[in-house]
Amino acid sequence: MLEIIAIIISFFFAMNIGASGAAASMGVAYGSGAILRPRNALILCAIFVFLGAVIGGGEVVKTISSGIIPSSFITIKIVVIILFSATISLFLANLLGIPLSTSEVTVGSVVGVGIAYKALYIDSLLWIVMFWIIVPIVAFVIAIIFIKLFHAFKLAEKYSLEGKIVTYLLVFAGCFEAFSAGMNNVANSVGPLVSAGLLSVTKGTIIGGIFVAIGALFLGRRVLETNGKKITNFSKIEGILISGTGATLVTIASIFGIPVPLTQITTSSILGIGIAKSGANVFQQKIVKNMLMVWLISPLISLTMSYFLVKLFITSDLYTIFVLGSLLIATLGTISLMKASRQERRTVHEEGGGI
Repeated sequence: MLEIIAIIISFFFAMNIGASGAAASMGVAYGSGAILRPRNALILCAIFVFLGAVIGGGEVVKTISSGIIPSSFITIKIVVIILFSATISLFLANLLGIPLSTSEVTVGSVVGVGIAYKALYIDSLLWIVMFWIIVPIVAFVIAIIFIKLFHAFKLAEKYSLEGKIVTYLLVFAGCFEAFSAGMNNVANSVGPLVSAGLLSVTKGTIIGGIFVAIGALFLGRRVLETNGKKITNFSKIEGILISGTGATLVTIASIFGIPVPLTQITTSSILGIGIAKSGANVFQQKIVKNMLMVWLISPLISLTMSYFLVKLFITSDLYTIFVLGSLLIATLGTISLMKASRQERRTVHEEGGGI
């Protein structure tokens, strides 16, 4: 019974991966007008994310399945906990239309289990986190430098006569990025199943790729709109830069088996272009603030959730459960008080006050 539950959660998680990470990979081509209809963008995304998973997804599967905590700790119950914790975090982000890194929530869930058992490969974890920080920054800097040079040398005028070629290149870059998403992200859904011996690496990448593709096709519309339309406007040449940079960085990381945040890399490039064109005002947009906050808290949510579930259902550590529950209540209470305080100040400001 638990095996069936684990597989169902894994496939549901894979569909949410398709909606979040894979669909975001085609947001650039859609947002810049190279692909006019969102349905066409999602179809291309589904095809190439599946190919990426099948052809090159094996190395990252190995990392997720046994590179963060010892595989001896991965039982069927632990698989269910890891996948459930990661899936809930990702599903909530998809409901908000926020592109979220599936690698971060999955690694967060695995780390939560490792903390609960006091069994983490710290060196491997630090190596992964280092890539999480450095790679989006590299994409951000590349985007700013490219756009500054692009406008300084007036390259826009030179490329204006090659519209069709540029459009085809952008669609190719989007497909390449979707391919890299399949290489890197399919491991997040099937890695725990492989670790528990329910699937082989080969079967895991094939089945996981199918469900990631389904998720991109049927659930990816909102994230596609967010990355493509709601952050900043960009030309097709800028779109080639965004997709090409993201795809190249993620493919390199995938070859070495490192799970990296594709959506953060892509969105960091978009933000870099926005800053180069409009200055720091791009950070004032509500959608950008929401994304930055979700990026920060989502891995912590999945980590805390998996740790709590291990303590509740596996080790029956009631003291830890009591502390975590108290912390949750205190946090929610603090947030409520802060909102009430802001509302009171706003009311006093609007209606007047004082003696």
